[in-house]
Amino acid sequence: MTALLERHSRSIWLAVLLLALGGMLAARSMPVSLFPHIDYPRVVVAIEAGDRDAAQMAAEISRPVEVALRSVPGVTRVRSTTSRGTADVALNFAWGEDMVSATLATQGALATLLPDLPVGTRFDVRRSDPTIFPVLGIALTSPSLDQQALRQLAELKIRPALTAVQGVAAVDVLGGTPRELAVDVDPARLRTFGLSITDVADALTKSNAIRGAGRIEDRHRLYLVLVQNTPTSAADLLTTPIRAATGNGAALVTLRQVATVRPAAEPAYVRIASDGRSAVLINIRQALSGDTVAIVRAVDARLRALGLPATVTVTPFYDQSELVTGAANAVRDAILLGAILAGLVLFLFLRSGRLMLITGLMLPAVLAGTCLLLYPLGLSFNMMTLGGMAAAVGLVVDDAVVMLEHIMRRMQEGVAPDVESRLEAAAEMGRPLVGSTLATIVVFLPLSFISGVSGGFFKALAITIVTALTLSLLFSRFVIPLIAARWLRQSDAEAAEKADRFMHRLERGYVRAGNRFFGRPGLAAAIMGGMFLIAGTLSWYQLPSGFMPVMDEGGFVLDYTARPGASLADTDRLVQQVEAIVSATPEVASYSRRLGVQLGGGLTEADEGDFFVRLKDGSRRPIDAVMADIRQQVEAKVPGLQVELVQLMEDLIGDLTAVPQPIEVKLFGDDSATLETSAGRVGKALANIPGVVEIVDGLRVTGDAISVKIDHGLAAQQGLEPDQIASQIEALVGGSVATHIRFGEQLVAVRVRGAQDLRSRANQIANLPLTAPDGHGVRLGSIAQVGIDGGQKQLTREDLAPFIAVTARLEGRDLGSAMQAVQAKVGGLHLPGSVRVDYGGLYAEQQKSFADMAMVFAAALLLSALLLTYLFENLAWTVSAIATVLLAAGAVLLGLWITGTELNISGLMGLTMVVGMVTELVIFYLAEIEGGATATLAALREAGSKRLRPILMSALIAILTLSPLALGLSRGAGLQQPLATAIIFGLIAAVPLVLLFLPALLLCWPATRTKA
Repeated sequence: MTALLERHSRSIWLAVLLLALGGMLAARSMPVSLFPHIDYPRVVVAIEAGDRDAAQMAAEISRPVEVALRSVPGVTRVRSTTSRGTADVALNFAWGEDMVSATLATQGALATLLPDLPVGTRFDVRRSDPTIFPVLGIALTSPSLDQQALRQLAELKIRPALTAVQGVAAVDVLGGTPRELAVDVDPARLRTFGLSITDVADALTKSNAIRGAGRIEDRHRLYLVLVQNTPTSAADLLTTPIRAATGNGAALVTLRQVATVRPAAEPAYVRIASDGRSAVLINIRQALSGDTVAIVRAVDARLRALGLPATVTVTPFYDQSELVTGAANAVRDAILLGAILAGLVLFLFLRSGRLMLITGLMLPAVLAGTCLLLYPLGLSFNMMTLGGMAAAVGLVVDDAVVMLEHIMRRMQEGVAPDVESRLEAAAEMGRPLVGSTLATIVVFLPLSFISGVSGGFFKALAITIVTALTLSLLFSRFVIPLIAARWLRQSDAEAAEKADRFMHRLERGYVRAGNRFFGRPGLAAAIMGGMFLIAGTLSWYQLPSGFMPVMDEGGFVLDYTARPGASLADTDRLVQQVEAIVSATPEVASYSRRLGVQLGGGLTEADEGDFFVRLKDGSRRPIDAVMADIRQQVEAKVPGLQVELVQLMEDLIGDLTAVPQPIEVKLFGDDSATLETSAGRVGKALANIPGVVEIVDGLRVTGDAISVKIDHGLAAQQGLEPDQIASQIEALVGGSVATHIRFGEQLVAVRVRGAQDLRSRANQIANLPLTAPDGHGVRLGSIAQVGIDGGQKQLTREDLAPFIAVTARLEGRDLGSAMQAVQAKVGGLHLPGSVRVDYGGLYAEQQKSFADMAMVFAAALLLSALLLTYLFENLAWTVSAIATVLLAAGAVLLGLWITGTELNISGLMGLTMVVGMVTELVIFYLAEIEGGATATLAALREAGSKRLRPILMSALIAILTLSPLALGLSRGAGLQQPLATAIIFGLIAAVPLVLLFLPALLLCWPATRTKA
């Protein structure tokens, strides 16, 4: 191998150069996003069917849709929420399902069912993926332009420009309702001519037509014959003829005689504002393969080039690229700082500038090569791939240090004076180096078999680390020996001798500890192992647990709900009080608010909406403190409003998986009254649990309804049928769009509607004037009973079974202990036997992820045991090594508890990585025992003395490279903080465990011989 390495040195150098250059080019081409691409197995169907009762909606539409969609291949759960005229049906599939095919199958099932549903039913099918939330949100405000003008500006000028930006999936416009022409009908004049309001609408519909009548070829030209009757203005509409039948005979009147036409806005029960002013919001959504940072930059450039009116102010209210850039910078800084600290450790132990430079050159080359290999795999720069690079820095440097330290030790011993002998010294480390690298790589293999959020997130991290470690192994085995053999001098070995004074003190301390420890190895191992075991066990029972790591995103969502059925104006007044609280908070930079619609879409009533609050950069209170402060102020000052505060990414992941709330108690039962009573009891019980806040008892009432019950006998006497009555009421109250007029590229609706003074009060509905087919007038109250039905409830079902979900969030408490308290409280209520209780929310996803990560941890231990047995063919060594690893895992739990870090999926990933990293140290230690030698006390002491320096260096380098992430000093670092903390404490414990506990445990076995 040495001769081969020497003979192909030039090709190796060229390969390194090409790898580094290719990696630099790949890094410039890789997209940048917040999270890795994950196919979330969820499809949501939004259904609209006009204005109708929730119970009627559920019976006629929601239930048939649920039944049809339950048969879609791969569906594991169907969940629906039905309100007045709208419904959301969410389908959950198994993780790993082809979601493109699943979406198409869902659309096909709905298309088959649509003819059997009531006329006018519409549905929209969308996959649940991160593109449902915008990567950039901007607000348009102006002191001179009204909302309709801002809407037109957004629709006609801004949206086309931004849609063309590469990587943009869609541009959504909220606020500033579209303009239309209102035809206000005079009922008295209608009665004079014997007309109904539906006659007016029908006439307008028929008067606007363009029809092709064929083609004519004449004199070498081909003509298209068009029959046109298209009004182009309000004046044209007023001349529209309406044929009326009256008792005096046929008469022809025009629209001018029975109605007026005026510019108006489309009726909408939505309010949009930004920083206290009415606004139009534009949400830019990213394609799955888009580059977040590039999209935001391109959008900014397009907006500057558009030449918008000077009075229009463009304010970003949400910018995901800030979080992405902050997270990327945090990881970049951690890599740079970690590399510098690793270099200092190297200099401390070996006092060689050349060794520092060799390591410093290897690290960027390996990371560049990693980018080159990640690029064809379709990965992006995101928080997981960048976190993987940061975690790999210590491991990459460690490989280089192990090789360089061994070569330097041989040089100090005088057996490697020339190039050939140094290459031979490097060859001696070949087997241990491969084994130690494999020890870290194999722990990631089980990740390929898990699904869910943990699998989707950490597969990207695992691929990054495995790629970096594979390249690191190749560099350490083939590139570094070539550099060291030619560039190192005897003066470097002499410089290392200067550091020996420091090492001699460490060695003397190690010898003294060994004398005490190895005198009675069984007792010492039992005491040390017992201490770690007890500490780990106690920590396990005290350790707080969560799901996703919490990080400061620089902004949050405030969802609010007013009392059921509150008018838009009343809710708006309450929300303005919340605006005052938000504006007065010193950490707030800007905000936007929506009423009647939400940032991520979905079923929204007119009495609910949300804020997105953007915080200032720089020094400020933690985001949790700001959120808690605003929540407490709203609860104290705005009692008519119920609020939920959550960071956007946490809310996003919750929405993509199932339910965004951490706590969800699902109550199933057939008796609605029993369910409602039970839900109320559960909600009150949860309110008594410390740390459980924002409790929603699931009894969502959408508001009251004005009920018109037609008396068929009286209606028949007047010559009216129920459908005719309903059509006239609809036109008088809500209005009906009769036709559209084209103005340039826009189609403007023409809405026929009764005058405002006919429908401004609920008690006026009974006095609505109707027209019978023979032309005589009829008062609605004379043929129907008009009353108010209170409490129109939302209806929820899961897998066709009615249920009510009681949800809550947490403040200052971990998910694990909170759920234990919730389950104890609910169990103590002794709910009726007909009510079945189940638990969902993020807790359900946490349980699945924890089960998956436990399997990964167990598989990592078994694979490590297999690798150790293969390398040394000694079961006693394998058992001792695995015991050492498990005690280090106990130290991880202790470290997480001491630092107050939750045990979440990031911490569990760090715990799993500790298995590989501690096994790596064990392999280096055991590899020092000469093949065939007996594991005697002398042999174990000699191995410890020889491996003391590299083990200390490896542990220190890994600890220092991860310390910037563990401290979480920068925005966006929170996602990797538990992982880094777990690894640091595992390695701190690994040093004494490998150097003292492991040899003491080996001494307790009968004398064995290695076959390595």
